[in-house]
Amino acid sequence: MKHYTKIIPIMTVLFLVGCDNMSHTQQNVLGGAAIGAIGGTAIGAIAGDAGAGALIGAGVGAVGGYLYDRSNYYYDY
Repeated sequence: MKHYTKIIPIMTVLFLVGCDNMSHTQQNVLGGAAIGAIGGTAIGAIAGDAGAGALIGAGVGAVGGYLYDRSNYYYDY
């Protein structure tokens, strides 16, 4: 368990730095997928299969993030 306490912060920093050069669309799709995966995991855990819930939630969230970005296309700052 001691090894994981060192790896998790490093992976978090690498993940956040990797998102630096993303477009608004990419950021919205990734954010939607992350939020969908969290929600899908919670619902899937209640239903009995958290993994399937996370995958379905991530897909739905990614599509939702893309549609949200396209709906705000003309209002891009």
